[in-house]
Amino acid sequence: MKRVIVLILLCLSQWSVAQSGLQNIAQKPASDSVSVYQFKYKKLIVPSVFIGYGILSLTSDDLKQLNNSTRYEIGEHQPDKSKLDNYAQYLPAALVYGLNAIGLEGKHNLKDRSIILGTSLLISSAVVLPAKHLVKEERPDGSNALSFPSGHTTSAFATAQFMFREYQDENIWLSLTGYPIAVFTGVYRILNDKHWVGDVVAGAGIGILSTEVAYWLFPKVSQLFSINHTENSALVYPFYQSKTMGLGLSLNF
Repeated sequence: MKRVIVLILLCLSQWSVAQSGLQNIAQKPASDSVSVYQFKYKKLIVPSVFIGYGILSLTSDDLKQLNNSTRYEIGEHQPDKSKLDNYAQYLPAALVYGLNAIGLEGKHNLKDRSIILGTSLLISSAVVLPAKHLVKEERPDGSNALSFPSGHTTSAFATAQFMFREYQDENIWLSLTGYPIAVFTGVYRILNDKHWVGDVVAGAGIGILSTEVAYWLFPKVSQLFSINHTENSALVYPFYQSKTMGLGLSLNF
């Protein structure tokens, strides 16, 4: 399964970038540091490589051949299909809220992290949904022509990056746990015959980039919710409609 191996190696590169933060951990809340919201070009490297690979896979004969050969190899082994990828895509985000609920606090309070997560998922949806209808790449199983990029993988890596950003200064090893979950989601989109590897790799890049942009935009976006009220609340909740799962965001200020 050559393409699956390529995917894992690419994802591990993001893992190595994350681990480099071990040398610069500062044990103080993000609200005390403006740098967490500053634009940094080096954070564009990994998602750009991912997205570039995905786009190249649409036109490169060699990568298309690799698509087909990998699908053939997967078909020969006939791995068990799973629907867990439908749920795993949101698990890192759920972990962030769960960890905060039991006292393992991340960078932001309930309101602020909900704004950041909501912004990330909004940006990723604004990229993925139009791209699917513009590219019109047929899925490996032939079910439709909405294969590129992988929406599940986009959500998985967006939430994994969200978990990393929330906990990288508090507990670097805890912050990294979202990435294996995201890799699992992407790999199973391939094993379930729903996506080519290029779709999954591009989705990973879009997800990571969407979360980074959400953090960069947070100081501006938060101003939209800065009016003082006596009671503020934020709620992220799962929903299921027309055989589609997702996360809803409710803000009351």
